[in-house]
Parts: sequence; structure tokens; C-alpha cells
Amino acid sequence: MSISPILIGIGGGTGSGKTSIAKNLLEEYGEGEVVVIEQDAYYCDISDLPLEERHQQNFDHPDAIDIELFNQQLIGLMKGQSIDMPVYDFANHTRKTETRKVNPHHVVVVEGILTLHYPVLRELMDIKIFVDTPDDIRFIRRVSRDVEERGRTVQSVIDQYLKTVRPMHQQFVEPSKYFSDIIIPEGGQNKVAIDLLRTKINAILS
Repeated sequence: MSISPILIGIGGGTGSGKTSIAKNLLEEYGEGEVVVIEQDAYYCDISDLPLEERHQQNFDHPDAIDIELFNQQLIGLMKGQSIDMPVYDFANHTRKTETRKVNPHHVVVVEGILTLHYPVLRELMDIKIFVDTPDDIRFIRRVSRDVEERGRTVQSVIDQYLKTVRPMHQQFVEPSKYFSDIIIPEGGQNKVAIDLLRTKINAILS
């Protein structure tokens, strides 16, 4: 690649609007220029556990992520190498056998609740963004997503939110805000912040 790739990390609580920002960047620059890597693809493989035990795992704790593989593959992308990214089955909490081929891009966007938590990932990032959205809005979005896209029941989402999502947000996600370069309220709905981010990316690429 003639231009060195840049890595943008987008963190923030569940349902904060991280994906909306990533999609806005993808639409702005096109799939040939931007690739989005989701933290959720890198959940540790726990297929050896019974299904009931998998359902009880704390997926919002930093230890739930295979950070070694995550970091290794991001380094590969930044070196201009292709990677075979894991594909995760959220209904069964297992890593699928198939992988997703990801080729190098000029802009690599990493998004997930814990992307700004890990020092090894932050060291790779050119721009670190935290999306700050009120808790009630985030919760409503979480329920809608998990029921519609991940085959969950409303009660199971509520139970998980109270047991792990909320306490893990307070312990790990919210503090990662202070590692960010930019804090964006309301995610992709904040047009001014998106425009400023676009200007910054263009300056780096040029």
C-alpha cells in the first residue's frame, strides 16, 4: 500500500452508537478505503463448555476477549497483511469454523466496548474515540439489538444487563473514556463531531 494505514479505535458503552460512527465512515470513504473490525469477533472460544455454562459467562469483562489474537491481527493489518478474522456465533456463544478474509485498507476502524481498555491496542491507534450516550438510551438499544439480531429473549437481556453489563461498564468501559482523544456524545447522530473526525482522517491520509 502506498499510504500507511491509520487505525481508529471507537469505544463506549453497549448501544452508545459506536457502530453508527463506523458505518458513517464506511459510507464516506467506501469499502475499498475503510474496513471495520468488531471487537465482538474476538470473544474467546468456549465451545468446550456446555451450552448452559456458556450462557452464564461474563462477556463484558476484558478477559472474555482473545486479546492476543485481536492484537496480532491488528498488527498484521497495519503492516499491510491480510488476516482471517474469526466469526462469532452469538446465539450459541461459540466461534464458528469459517473465518472472514480481511485485506489491508487505508483506514482500519476498530469498534467495541473495550477497545480503549487494552494498552496494547491503544498503542496501535492513531485516533481514539469514546462515544458517550445516556444509560437509558443505551439500554433500550441493547434490548432491541439482542432480541432482533441475536435471538435473545427480553428477560435474558435484562438479566445479563443487571448482572454483568452495567457493573462491567462502570468498572472497565466508562474509565476508558479518559484514554480517548475525542469524546462524541450520541454517536452517529452528532454530525458536527463526524465532520471534525472526517477532517482529521483526511489530514492524516494526506
